Amino acid sequence: QVQLVESGGGLVQAGGSLRLSCAASGRTFSNYAMGWFRQAPGKEREFVAAISWSGGRTYYADSVKGRFTISRDNAVNTVYLQMNSLKPEDTAVYYCAAAPFGKAGRTNVYDYDYWGQGTQVTVSS
Repeated sequence: QVQLVESGGGLVQAGGSLRLSCAASGRTFSNYAMGWFRQAPGKEREFVAAISWSGGRTYYADSVKGRFTISRDNAVNTVYLQMNSLKPEDTAVYYCAAAPFGKAGRTNVYDYDYWGQGTQVTVSS
């Protein structure tokens, strides 16, 4: 089992920045590829970004490319999502998720075995 806890969400004006954190506990964190997803009201959960177990490979949805940066620190079992130039359409609940080794960069929710409880991000116009 892997337990994931997100933090760092909040209310920010358009053009602002937030950094989300996802702290992992349980099984060896470095064995897992990690991802961030988001879900807006009335919409399906969608892929945002992913990172390989070592952090050497990163993947982004087109909608966030150039604005968001995913990173991880295996020494403290944490994955981050730095969000810059935020837009109102970025408003959603953001979830981190863990996928088994070898599934780095997957964009389908079904490829991820463990999920956090989510953190709300609201961007005002």
